[in-house]
Amino acid sequence: MKKVFLYLKKYWMSVLAVFVLIFIQTMTDLQLPDYMSRIVNEGIVGGDNSVIWSVGLMMLAITAVGAAATICASYLSSRTATGVARDLRGDVFKKVESYSLAEFDRFSTASLITRTTNDIQQVQMVMILILRIVIAAPIMAIGGITKAISKNPSMSWIIAAAVAFLVVMILILSSIVMPRFKQLQKQVDRLNLVTRENLVGLRVIRAFIAEKKAEKKFDDANRDLTKLNLFVNRIMVLLQPIMMLIMNVTTIAIIWFGSKMVGAGSLEIGNMMAFMQYVMQIMFSFLMVSMIFIMLPRASVAANRIAEVLDSEPSVKDPVHPKHPDATKKGVVEFRNVSFAYPGAEEPVLHDISFVAEPGKTTAFIGSTGSGKSTLINLIPRFYDATSGQVLVDGVDVRDLRQHDLHERIGYVPQKGVLFSGTIASNIRYGKADATEQQVQAAARTAQATEFIEQTDGQFNAPIAQGGTNVSGGQKQRLSIARALAKRPEIFIFDDSFSALDFKTDAALRKALNEDIHGATILIVAQRISTILHADQIIVLDEGKIVGKGTHRELLEHCNVYQEIAYSQLSKEELA
Repeated sequence: MKKVFLYLKKYWMSVLAVFVLIFIQTMTDLQLPDYMSRIVNEGIVGGDNSVIWSVGLMMLAITAVGAAATICASYLSSRTATGVARDLRGDVFKKVESYSLAEFDRFSTASLITRTTNDIQQVQMVMILILRIVIAAPIMAIGGITKAISKNPSMSWIIAAAVAFLVVMILILSSIVMPRFKQLQKQVDRLNLVTRENLVGLRVIRAFIAEKKAEKKFDDANRDLTKLNLFVNRIMVLLQPIMMLIMNVTTIAIIWFGSKMVGAGSLEIGNMMAFMQYVMQIMFSFLMVSMIFIMLPRASVAANRIAEVLDSEPSVKDPVHPKHPDATKKGVVEFRNVSFAYPGAEEPVLHDISFVAEPGKTTAFIGSTGSGKSTLINLIPRFYDATSGQVLVDGVDVRDLRQHDLHERIGYVPQKGVLFSGTIASNIRYGKADATEQQVQAAARTAQATEFIEQTDGQFNAPIAQGGTNVSGGQKQRLSIARALAKRPEIFIFDDSFSALDFKTDAALRKALNEDIHGATILIVAQRISTILHADQIIVLDEGKIVGKGTHRELLEHCNVYQEIAYSQLSKEELA
């Protein structure tokens, strides 16, 4: 909570101005009952109403000052809280951008979205209340008590009894709902997770006629959140009627005992009315505090969740003293006795991996599902860091390179093609914003994407929907490949990037790649033997270990695992 509210430092002048304005507003409110009592007590004497006019005009002037202060304070407090929310969202997003895959495994996507939107919204709302109330309520309460006692000290016990009862009720209600607020945010996370899962997997849900199952899953999450919300709101809604009951009972008590004192001549009517108004102001100040008690627990949970994201340090960081790549080893990728285990896992996924991938050559990785191919590839751009051993790029351990320098050398095509909202051209230029039109077209041509681009309305300026939902899987892959090609890096990583392509397009693409990027280091993860037949070096993985290394012919003779994969896909004649 403290970390989040430190963001107010940047807006200290606005906060100070709000406090001054609230102070002015509160002081004007405290003056009005005094003037009102004077009108009632002095009133019209012998037809002279000058007191009413003079005091009435003074009240109007004070009210105008208070109203102006209130409007300015509301504007500044809203602007300050909105600015803090904007800064928080920006910093949370920047922090999330710096996360490695290990942090994404820790925080789910749905939870990060909730923290960036709903949680920050909660903090913004309570910040506005605090800026408006944190100074007004104490001044109003202390000033009201002082003024009320000065009017009639003998009835001060009524104030004490009312305030004590109200404080006890606030504490009881808060102690009941406080633990529920953390559960409430977790339920929002769960609902977001289920919603996102259902929307992303909608086609699969329909294909397996699982709409009822998906609806039940959503209904369960929705019902749990609704139940918890209803419980919290039912408890907190009691506060207002309790408050009104206390205020009404207090008013009756003041009139009951005050009227006796007026009858006895020990209290003027105007003073009794002023006393009543001051008591109402005191009660109202505690009502404002109770509003903070309603909002603060949930905002506190939200602020802690935001701070959890801001405080979490990425497991992959830039080195304090980065090294410069060796110019004589440009494009060389080397693994030296690399092992890797996912955070919290008992067994490593990769065991003692060693190989060298050289410029101008293609190194391919193949193996059964779960053998560690994609995990191995993810260690090169430092999506994860090796548990032991070294991954070297250009002769330097990747942990000793700045991530910017490392990623600048790599053209990465993920297993699942990812496109961003924009146009075909903007997606191809994503890794190189200054790529010329000729470079964009050349990249698309090499990626075998030109044919479908030319058939699209607008061609390279054709719109791409969010996530590339308006193009097919194969088209998405080809545009992802074109994006990497336009960057012209020294190392290309293709993580099973040809799986959605037909054999003809696959063959044409591989031929074009060999001609276009023949001087670069190419690393390919593949499931199809046909994709890697002509690779200079094929590395066969099985249960995280290298069980074969060599060319297609060498492995076909000496590696049993490779033989099993090869003969399960192609005939002997095709493999020859």
